[in-house]
Amino acid sequence: MKGPAIFLAQFMGDTAPFNSLESICRWAADLGYVGVQIPTWDSRLIDLALAAESKTYCDELKGRVEACGVQITELSTHLQGQLVAVHPAYDLMFDNFAPDHLKGNPAGRTQWAIETLKQAAKASRNLGLDAHVTFSGALIWHTVYPWPQRPKGLVEAGFRELANRWLPILDAFEDAGVDLCYEIHPSEDLHDGVTFERFLAATGNHKRCNILYDPSHFVLQQLDYLQYIDFYHERIKMFHVKDAEFNPTGKSGVYGGYQDWVDRPGRFRSLGDGQVDFASIFSKLAQYGYKGWAVLEWECCIKHPEQGAAEGAPFIKDHMIRVTERAFDDFAGGGVDEALLRRIIGL
Repeated sequence: MKGPAIFLAQFMGDTAPFNSLESICRWAADLGYVGVQIPTWDSRLIDLALAAESKTYCDELKGRVEACGVQITELSTHLQGQLVAVHPAYDLMFDNFAPDHLKGNPAGRTQWAIETLKQAAKASRNLGLDAHVTFSGALIWHTVYPWPQRPKGLVEAGFRELANRWLPILDAFEDAGVDLCYEIHPSEDLHDGVTFERFLAATGNHKRCNILYDPSHFVLQQLDYLQYIDFYHERIKMFHVKDAEFNPTGKSGVYGGYQDWVDRPGRFRSLGDGQVDFASIFSKLAQYGYKGWAVLEWECCIKHPEQGAAEGAPFIKDHMIRVTERAFDDFAGGGVDEALLRRIIGL
C-alpha cells in the first residue's frame, strides 16, 4: 500500500493555499501527505483535454507537483462520470455539473461526459497512472425502494443501458492500460455489491471495470464493509479512507428524513471520529495484497476541514501495514526432508 495521500476536491477554494496547484500541493506535503488525488473538473489543477493530447504537458504537470513534495496518485472524474447516466428527474440539479453551452441539453451532456471520460483515460496514461476514479451515474436510482412495484425486467434493462454507455469508455481505459474504478456510492446505480455485480455482468466482466472502496458509504447503508473486501478484493484498485457513523433514533434511520447532514443518523465524520473499524480494513487489504494508494477523502459536518486534513496523514500512516515477507514461525522450521516426511506420515 502507498500513502498517505489526500483527495483535493473538498479543499480547493478561492483563498491561499487552496487556490492553486502549487500552493495546495505544498500545503499537503507540509501536513505529511506524499500523494494528491486530482479532481479534473477544476481547471486550476489540470487541463484535462490538454493532458489527453500532450505527454509534454503531463510531464511538466508531474514535475510541478513533485517539486512541491508530493506526487499525483490518480485523477478523478466524479462529476463528469455522473453525467454519463442521468435520469430526467435529476436533469435540473445535475445540469450544474455540465458546461454552460450544454445546460438543458441532456443528450449533448451525455455525449460530452463520455468523451471527457475517454480523455481521462488518455490523460491517466500520459501521466503514468494505473487507476482512475469516477461515478457510474444512475438510470434507475429513483426505483431503489420497490414501491410502486418495479415492472418485470426493469432492473435488467437499466443495467443493459448503463453498460452500453460505459463500454466504449471501459474499452478506452483498456487501450490506455488503466483501471477504471467506480466509487460505490448511494444515488449511483452502482451502490453496493449486488449492483456492482449486475453492472460487471452487463459489461461482460470487463477487465477494466473495478472498484474504489470507501467504507463510509457502506456504514450509511448498514452493509458489512469488511466482508465486502473478502468478496471483491480482486476488483478493489483504489481506496478512499473516510469515516462515518450511523446512530438511528425513533424518528429517523437509513433514509435520513430529508434532514441536513448534521442531523442525519448516518453522517460522514473526520478520521477517527466515526465508527469505521480501520484497523480491520487495513489488515484485510494487506492480507489480500492491495498495492494502491490510501487516500484521505475528508467530509465531515462538524470538524473544520483543515483540522481533519492535519489529523488525516498521521492517522493513515499509523494504520498502514508493512506486509511481512516470512512466516512468524520460520525460526522453528527446516528444509524439505522427503525421508522425514514419509516417517511422519507413517510410511
